[in-house]
Amino acid sequence: MIPIRDIVESRNYPVINHLIIAVNVAVYLVQFSQGARLGHFILLYGLVPARYSDPFVAAHFTLGQQLFSFLSFMFIHGGFWHILFNMWSLYIFGDNVEDRLGPIRYLLFYLLCGLASGLSHLFLNWHSQIPTVGASGAIAGVMGAYFILHPRARILTLIPILIIPFFIELPAFIFLGLWFFFQLASASFTPAQEGGIAWWAHIGGFIFGMICLKLFAKVPETGITRTIKGKTARKKTRHLQAIHTTAASDAPHLYGAMVITPEEALTGARKLVNIPWAFQKRLLHVTVPPGVEEGTILRLEGMGREMPGGRKGDLLLELKIQQHG
Repeated sequence: MIPIRDIVESRNYPVINHLIIAVNVAVYLVQFSQGARLGHFILLYGLVPARYSDPFVAAHFTLGQQLFSFLSFMFIHGGFWHILFNMWSLYIFGDNVEDRLGPIRYLLFYLLCGLASGLSHLFLNWHSQIPTVGASGAIAGVMGAYFILHPRARILTLIPILIIPFFIELPAFIFLGLWFFFQLASASFTPAQEGGIAWWAHIGGFIFGMICLKLFAKVPETGITRTIKGKTARKKTRHLQAIHTTAASDAPHLYGAMVITPEEALTGARKLVNIPWAFQKRLLHVTVPPGVEEGTILRLEGMGREMPGGRKGDLLLELKIQQHG
């Protein structure tokens, strides 16, 4: 299952989430430039359990190097697809968690989830000599927090069936529940100390993320957080919006709602609207004229149901004006 997007829009630009993605990409470029020294680079900055369990191996590293690996391992990746899937998942789920915690708490939350995932892998693979790298554990913590915050949000998911891409919207609790079950099943059937994907790091990060969110939510926001939120508040809603329509069983017209900000209501906007249509999706361009008010109805002629005889109904979108600050 590959997540494509979610429907929960953050009220603030996720500056820390984007910064974490940028740092991961920068480290990957540094890693890519190592050439023949790549193996030494990963051994030095990855998390190798034997470096802590075997005194002979530990003697080759300084205390600073031993401690720094608990941070650096979560910014190193095993290849292009590894970092691509990790950063894409962080991009989808991280903005909403940062929106809830604020930038300062979110940064600390992310790093603690990565640390917890690393410790999970370390103690369950105590004598392994294989380096563990990647942001997967920290991102699993973000996904665990999303599971608590938005369990009924819908995730547009790509499910490849043979060579046919199949798209379906799944509630977040189902998508993330299936993802967690897959991690558990994979960990159960993977022999201890064997190389490959660090399944227990994912499991530990996910569980820690759920617990840590509850704890962090009790910590009050600082003045710095409020200042940053004021400067990063979104002035526009997403260009692409998913709208679920309703209609009477025998009526030709479809009804839905579209969210815009006060700035967009004043100046106008142009949106790309994604509307479920049986097992497919309809993409429509919708123009919001300037000067609209709360409850204004936009009528898209001929975009409703097709009735017997070929007559088509209209799609009527009610405008909801919400401040994103």
